[in-house]
Amino acid sequence: MAESPESQKQPNQPLGSKEPFMERRLLLAFLLMGAILMLTPYFYKFVAPPPPPKPPQSAAPAPKPVAEKPAAPRPSAAAKKATRKPPKQPAPAAQISAQTEQTFTVDTSLYRVVFSNRGAVVRSWVLKKYKDAAGKPLELVNTKGAEKTGFPFLLEFKDKKPTADLKQVLYVAKPAPDGLGVEYGYADGKLVSRKSFRFEKERYLCRVRSEVQQEDTEVPHLLAWRAGFGDPTVPNPAANQRSLAYDLAAGKLIAKDAKAAKDGPVIEFGTYSFAGLEDNYFTAVFLPVGASPVEFRTLSDTVAGALNPKEELHVGAAVGGAGRNEFQMFVGPKDLDVLRKVDPKLEQVVDWGWFGFLAKPLFLILNWFNDHLARNYGWSIIIVTIIINFALLPLKFTSMKSMKRMQALQPEIAKINAKYKNIGLRDPRKAEQNQETMALYKKHGVNPMGGCIPMLVQIPFFFAFYKVLVVAIEMRGASWLWVSDLSQPENLPIRILPVAMVISQFIMQKMTPTTSADPTQQKIMMFMPLIFGFMFYQFQSGLVLYWLTSNVVGIAQQWFINKTAPAVVIPAEPAKKKKSGGGR
Repeated sequence: MAESPESQKQPNQPLGSKEPFMERRLLLAFLLMGAILMLTPYFYKFVAPPPPPKPPQSAAPAPKPVAEKPAAPRPSAAAKKATRKPPKQPAPAAQISAQTEQTFTVDTSLYRVVFSNRGAVVRSWVLKKYKDAAGKPLELVNTKGAEKTGFPFLLEFKDKKPTADLKQVLYVAKPAPDGLGVEYGYADGKLVSRKSFRFEKERYLCRVRSEVQQEDTEVPHLLAWRAGFGDPTVPNPAANQRSLAYDLAAGKLIAKDAKAAKDGPVIEFGTYSFAGLEDNYFTAVFLPVGASPVEFRTLSDTVAGALNPKEELHVGAAVGGAGRNEFQMFVGPKDLDVLRKVDPKLEQVVDWGWFGFLAKPLFLILNWFNDHLARNYGWSIIIVTIIINFALLPLKFTSMKSMKRMQALQPEIAKINAKYKNIGLRDPRKAEQNQETMALYKKHGVNPMGGCIPMLVQIPFFFAFYKVLVVAIEMRGASWLWVSDLSQPENLPIRILPVAMVISQFIMQKMTPTTSADPTQQKIMMFMPLIFGFMFYQFQSGLVLYWLTSNVVGIAQQWFINKTAPAVVIPAEPAKKKKSGGGR
């Protein structure tokens, strides 16, 4: 058996001496192993930082949904911002402009409205149910004058004006599918302008909106209708046109003609139920949406008329004042039934004047007779005039008695006048003459103004008839026998009604007792029928018919009074006895 090298090097070492060494080694090994086992957790705590990336790596898919959850609201927030950007960001709207001028027409049974995308304005507004003097459907826009001033619904600016001329730019049109509206838009990168019109098919009503922005800032503006409005075929149409507004705070109607703004726009600011333009029978008014105050301007333009090439003042109006305006718009007849159905406030556009307390009931009575009995406004005027004259008959009897007494007193009046002959008006004795005359009237119960009372009473009815014929659209185009339109003078070379009225006036004056013995005064009174005829020659046929009927009824009543009333005899005043001188 071979020996190990260690045995060879140490022959004298005993065998048992190896065990303590081995034990120490084993003990050291166990101690090291124990130390490793005991210290390993502590070492792993320090080495733990490398493992933490592992949990994120293994949990990396989990954060992805977490990252996706916040991503969900981000698109919605971006979408919300995107919805707000079109009106503010010029870039998307930079190319909003048409290449050519185009028209769009809204056509219903009531009206035909023609729009142009050049300025987004109205070129024509025709009311189909109403005719002009030539028998054509009524055009409300003064197309001739608007070529100079601009067409209805152009934009008028206050202080800050936009960089582009919005009267000439070509808007992009977006018609409504049903043909009852259109939206217009224009933008050039800095400026954005929009208008929209939406109509009702069975009513004279539409909704109008406008908006202007310059570099994200709203530009205050007004919507204007210039160069006049209404029927161009009536005599002197410009004189019949006015701007109007109903001031809610003051509770009154404001109306102005073109002369009011000849030196510049008349600017008013307030809360209005409506504001716009009118002629005698038609109106175009803006009705503000809400109760916010608006600006209202009356404008004046020197332009030609549709049928009159001579330039003259025509009224215009502009309403608005904000960067965004919204209105209801009524363009149609001043028919009470139509106005009431649209908005009860609109009845105020029919201005009955100072004698409205009489004119409106008179119109309602005429309307009733036309609908239920006469079926014609001319005959209705005759019937109502006869009723008025018979209602005033007791007053006429009283007046006639007074006039007869005055006629009987003429000899006594002549004596007083002879007594104070050749006395000037400044002479103190003139007052004595007047006192004696009034004492004579008082003694015999005579009212010197008694003969004028029937005439004075008829004056309110005269003005009431005048207002009815001027503002009641039912009278427009109403015919009677040879008269084609009672609201206008007769369309004849020689007008029959004024001539007949003058003749009837002469006859009635001859039948009426004279209250003056002065021949000069009697001659002057005989000229009164001619003066009346001159005045009435240019009046409406319906008004002349009313006065003529009053004269005819008055002649009949005067004949009856003259035949039945007894003559008045007043005894002569006894001559005053002279005081005798002293006798013996």
